[in-house]
Amino acid sequence: MSTQLSIRVPLGNPNHHLWNNNGTWWLHYTIHRPDYTKARVRHSLGTGLLREARCLRDRLLTAADPNLALTKNTDHPHTGTAWNKR
Repeated sequence: MSTQLSIRVPLGNPNHHLWNNNGTWWLHYTIHRPDYTKARVRHSLGTGLLREARCLRDRLLTAADPNLALTKNTDHPHTGTAWNKR
């Protein structure tokens, strides 16, 4: 069993998984492993521009698993969209 990427996106939050630290945007997410451990992942996006940070975030998440696509998921009570397998 391998680590699987599963990302939930809160409704109405286009800045999901982004964090601005003193003017520089960072991507952050948590990986849950099959052995029930987890790892927090942080990547500096090296930009102070929000629009660029969103594009970089989307590219990095897709690069982590090329089979991901942002799709609607209204079944989950706290999210309206999710990165799901194509």
